[in-house]
Amino acid sequence: MRNQNNAFHLAVPCRDLQEAVDFYENKLGCENRRTYDDRVTFNFFGDQLVCHLSPDKIDTDPEPYPRHFGITFHDGSDFDSFASRLKSNNVQLLNEIFTRFEGMPENHQAFFLKDPSNNILEFKYYPNKEMMH
Repeated sequence: MRNQNNAFHLAVPCRDLQEAVDFYENKLGCENRRTYDDRVTFNFFGDQLVCHLSPDKIDTDPEPYPRHFGITFHDGSDFDSFASRLKSNNVQLLNEIFTRFEGMPENHQAFFLKDPSNNILEFKYYPNKEMMH
């Protein structure tokens, strides 16, 4: 069980720290918590995302499955607001918002996008809150 005082930590490679800052802070709205010569740490929706400068580790042909990360929104209005923010910031999605598992309890809306270093992110919303965890 998650203790709300703990933060999930994820580290990903990035090819350019300033690109990462522009994308995560300016376009997605994640607070830049620390910047060093070799990494930048963001508050990623309440958890910790670290972009490590490692241009030789970038996936040149990423696919959403099996490797991606993101957020499952609790409220549909937050999902919609975030999608609107991305659109107003000209963030290109890999696909339009789509519905998976229609008519089933795990029905949800989702979309994918890539950061400037080809890390794939997924954002989704389950109307049935029991399916979030």
